Amino acid sequence: MEHINVIKVGGAVVEDPASLAGLLDRFAQMPGAKVLVHGGGRAATRIAESLGIKSRMVGGRRVTDERMLQVVTMVYGGLVNKNVVAALQQRGVNAVGLTGADMNVMLSHRRAPKETRMDDGSTQTVDFGFVGDIDRVDGGRLASLAAEGLVPVMAPLTHDGQGHLLNTNADTIASQVACVLTPYYRVTLTFCFEKKGVLANPDDDNSVISHISRQEFHRLVSEGVIAGGMRPKLENSLEAIHRGVSQVIITSADDPEGKRGTTIKEF
Repeated sequence: MEHINVIKVGGAVVEDPASLAGLLDRFAQMPGAKVLVHGGGRAATRIAESLGIKSRMVGGRRVTDERMLQVVTMVYGGLVNKNVVAALQQRGVNAVGLTGADMNVMLSHRRAPKETRMDDGSTQTVDFGFVGDIDRVDGGRLASLAAEGLVPVMAPLTHDGQGHLLNTNADTIASQVACVLTPYYRVTLTFCFEKKGVLANPDDDNSVISHISRQEFHRLVSEGVIAGGMRPKLENSLEAIHRGVSQVIITSADDPEGKRGTTIKEF
C-alpha cells in the first residue's frame, strides 16, 4: 500500500512568514501523496479585533457567532488558504484549496450546546455557535485527487448541506482526513506548530515528551500539563491511532517529516 502524509500546520506558523516558508519548502520536497490542513485562528483573532469583534475560546475551541463566522470564512477560506495554495504553486506543487463545501468533501452538523470540561476541571454547558462537528469526509474523493497528482490544501471550514458554512477545528479535520484515507493509503499524520512537541514544562522548549499513550494523556490533563489548544490536538491524535492511522507525530514547523517531536500511541 502506498504512503500518504497528512500535515496539519497551526495558526501561529501560518502567521509567521519565515516559519511558513520553511515548512512549505520542506513540504514541497516530501515525496509521494500528501495533504495539507491549515489553521488560522490567530489571524482570525487579529482581524476580528481590528473589526471590534471579541474572540472567545473554550477548551481550545473557538466560540463562533454570526459575525465571527463571517471573519473566519474570509480568513480561513480566503486569505490563508489561497496564500498557501499560491506559495505551493510557486514551489512546483499542484495544490488545490478546499473548504468542506467544495466537492462536498466535508459534511458536518452544527454542534448543539453541550457539557464541556474546562481547563480548571469544572464543566459548563457551552453553546459554540456556528461550529461544525464532522459527520462525513469523502476519503475516496481526496484519494482520487492525490492519485491525479493534486495536493489538497484544506481550510478549517465545513458545511451542513443546507447552505451554511461552519467553523471546524483544524486538528479535528486533519485527524478525520487521515482516518478516511486509511483504506487507500498507509497514513502518517503530523501536527506542525511553533513548539518542538508536547512539553512537560511550557516554559522549557526542550522538555519534549517523546511518547504519549491514552493513559498518559488522561494523567497529564488531570495534572494541568495538557490544556488549551493542545488538548483537542491530542484527543484527535488518539482517535486517529485508534482508527488505523499508522503514525501520529506532534512536532515543530521545521520538522514536517516527523523525525523528532512527540509520538502518539494507543497504549
